[in-house]
Amino acid sequence: MVLEKPILIDCRDHLHGRLCSVVAKELLAGQKIILVRCEEMVISGSLVRNQTKYAQFRNKRMNTNPRRGPFHFKSPARIVWRTIRGMVHQKSARGQAAIGRLSTFEGIPHPYDKMKRKVIPAALRVVRLKPGRKYTKMGDLANNVGWKHKELVDSLEDKRRAKSEVYFQRKKATQALKAKAEEAAAGDLTKVNEVLAAAGY
Repeated sequence: MVLEKPILIDCRDHLHGRLCSVVAKELLAGQKIILVRCEEMVISGSLVRNQTKYAQFRNKRMNTNPRRGPFHFKSPARIVWRTIRGMVHQKSARGQAAIGRLSTFEGIPHPYDKMKRKVIPAALRVVRLKPGRKYTKMGDLANNVGWKHKELVDSLEDKRRAKSEVYFQRKKATQALKAKAEEAAAGDLTKVNEVLAAAGY
């Protein structure tokens, strides 16, 4: 991939590990990446299985002084951030620079709700996971292990979707009016369209 301005990825219904590995590779190449809706990302396996695995992970701590780490993040955005940190060699300067190019968010906060979001087809659940297999939403797992903001993020997302729907309906109406105007002026525009077609437009 050629480096471009920051890429905004919508994590909804992507498999956790597969998405993170693709993102890590891009970060190391120098690409800036923003991940939104981390709570909608999925992990293969049932909720009970993933809760058990997280409980085992929580037990890993420094024996003499647990305050020194390892630190077990509870919010989906930080869980994703930590996974990607493990995929870039973060103890080197190159890895530190790579992880500095990453931003992760729950929901879609203000500046990014008006920007075009992308997906990674190679990491989508519908492409990669066999139908009928169990999977866990990251938000549900985080909520069960102590994340306290699921309801708040859900309510903010409902507001964002309502605003987005109003904008989309207005956009559709504008497009319909434009099409109607072009149809009405089709006779007058034939010569203009011929000139434009000849010029390659």
